[in-house]
Amino acid sequence: MQIHLVVPGLLWPAVSALGPASGLQLTSLAWLLGQGRRSLVPFEPLDAQLARLMGYPADAGALPLAALRRLGEPDLPAPAVDTDWLCADPVNLSFAREHLLLGEFPADELRADEVAPLVAELNTTFGDLGSFEAATPNRWYLRLKAPTRTRFFPLHDVVGRPIRDFLPEGDDARLWQRTMNELQVVLHNHPVNQAREAAGRRPANSLWFWGAGTLRAAAQSGARTIQTADPLVRGFALAAGTPVAAPNCAKALEGNSLVVLEDLMLPARHLDIDSWRNRLAMLEQAWFAPLAAALRGKRLRVLKLTAPGDRGTMTLEARATDAWKFWRKPLSLDTLLKSIAPAAAALPGGVADLAPPHPPGTR
Repeated sequence: MQIHLVVPGLLWPAVSALGPASGLQLTSLAWLLGQGRRSLVPFEPLDAQLARLMGYPADAGALPLAALRRLGEPDLPAPAVDTDWLCADPVNLSFAREHLLLGEFPADELRADEVAPLVAELNTTFGDLGSFEAATPNRWYLRLKAPTRTRFFPLHDVVGRPIRDFLPEGDDARLWQRTMNELQVVLHNHPVNQAREAAGRRPANSLWFWGAGTLRAAAQSGARTIQTADPLVRGFALAAGTPVAAPNCAKALEGNSLVVLEDLMLPARHLDIDSWRNRLAMLEQAWFAPLAAALRGKRLRVLKLTAPGDRGTMTLEARATDAWKFWRKPLSLDTLLKSIAPAAAALPGGVADLAPPHPPGTR
């Protein structure tokens, strides 16, 4: 029996200072890092890694991320196959010097009673594009009336960066750039946003479109069960016909499982070191400690750990048969991060197994 743990955000971003894990008591994670066989492979977007794990062929073209995330929304009925979708997430645009920067909204910043009239206005004004809906206050969708021949950039690539470098591209680019400009006017003038600004709160003054594509079936995943709380990963699992459940270590130990833990991803992306350290300590207790104990007790045969990051992806494989190899010493996460960070910044021209900070295509 084996468990494959995917933990985006475990590798703190290379753009930040060294030592984010300094002083943390992560005894079990250190044991796993020292006991297992580690490698750092070239950067690959998390979405592409998940697609491969879920059975999507490498030549399938652009991933229909919006349709998959919409499929994984637990509180909405499943969309029909062969429907076209865009993520249309509410964002805040603000000027910093001469740049227009994009900021995303956490789950609790917009209220449901604010979202409903905004979505209603969008459907009234832009109904020719399709139908808008909100799954949560910060996850909105547009069901398109017709497919679009446009390349959109994922929201997570654009957060905190000038949007001029990430505008839509392709045959229909002008349509979507014009639509984004018109949306900004409508949202800026809406009473909900006027009230938010008057109260000193950030307005939802634009939408960010991304993930265009048509919902389709996928090949089967090799995992018996997939555990995740993320709607995009849930959508991948459902499209692959694989049972999906919320993360639970005890349940994962009952059979072959693929577990995607995104607890660290948002804090790492926003360089929120306090939240990252707190969540990492919780993962130590909830996951790393019981999995290490299961390996030592031979209740778990193989643990695979994948940690996608902006400098590459760390992979780890720890086996129960290796637990007796006493000469393998624990390796602290702090030591690991410090050992790979200088190479990411110092070697000229990059190296084969490292990637520059925050490359395009990350989630």
